[in-house]
Amino acid sequence: MTTIDLMTAPLLEELEPGAPGPKVVALGGGHGLAQALVAIRGYAAAITAVVSVADDGGSSGRLAPALGLPPPGDCRQALLALSPDPSPWRDAAAYRFEGGDVAGHSLGNLILAGLAASEGGLEAALATLGRLLGARGRVVPASPQPLGLRAVVGGTEVRGQVAIAVGRGPIEELGVDPADAAASPGALDALAEADQVVIGPGSLFTSLAATLAVPGMAEAVNESPGRLVYVCNLTTQDGETLGMDGAAHVRALCTVTGMRPPDVVVANDAAFPVPAAVEAIWADRGAIEALGARLETAGLADATAPWPQHDAARLGAVLRRLP
Repeated sequence: MTTIDLMTAPLLEELEPGAPGPKVVALGGGHGLAQALVAIRGYAAAITAVVSVADDGGSSGRLAPALGLPPPGDCRQALLALSPDPSPWRDAAAYRFEGGDVAGHSLGNLILAGLAASEGGLEAALATLGRLLGARGRVVPASPQPLGLRAVVGGTEVRGQVAIAVGRGPIEELGVDPADAAASPGALDALAEADQVVIGPGSLFTSLAATLAVPGMAEAVNESPGRLVYVCNLTTQDGETLGMDGAAHVRALCTVTGMRPPDVVVANDAAFPVPAAVEAIWADRGAIEALGARLETAGLADATAPWPQHDAARLGAVLRRLP
């Protein structure tokens, strides 16, 4: 047992082995994945978050190329979502510096970078930080190596997650660099044992498709015994999905990544305030069923959020009841 293990033992808050509930794997990145994990935390017996590692913006975009590790930011955010109780470690991991050489960096990202260097990679670093945070589940990068994202947008090749997100035109192809990158074994193993696989909410192409574009990942999702659930975003995203309804989101995700149609599509069916720059996403039952999926709807928007986001408790109630 290491010094860190001894330090963190009192802080651990693991789900009890054999606890009732499904084994759930959630794929994606950013704030959408974090909201899904908070929702899943309320009913799952085991949780694995498989996180996109193609982010080239912000603190992650500065750390990843400089240190040769996958961008840690979305992984850190997922760990925080799986760590429900306040603690000094949680506050520290969420802290972002405002000045000096580390301005703009999250302390959690820096801790992960240091742990990755000393413990043999980002996945091992996430396991150690997860123990410090008392995370109820584990976080696995989609690939153990840093990846770039490339796409054909309106007939033009665009490289980089940020550039693709703000591009104009239909996204016709999407892949990762290097093209022969390997998926994380931990992610593949979790999918092989899952009872439920949740994809979304999140940026359709630069989070969800970016995760599924890692070689072997879409195939593992397709072969998983778990029920495949797609959670629709509440609104379109300027630059990526303007003008697309729920069925168009599903079709695009399947076409670009090779993912099979989901078993269930979860979508919002209640009115909520929609910012002027985007549009509410509505899912037509007939169009969803034509794709081979079942549509489950509920009022899912968080009325207290300054920007549209899912209410984790409402989303969790829908996901919990799915057979």
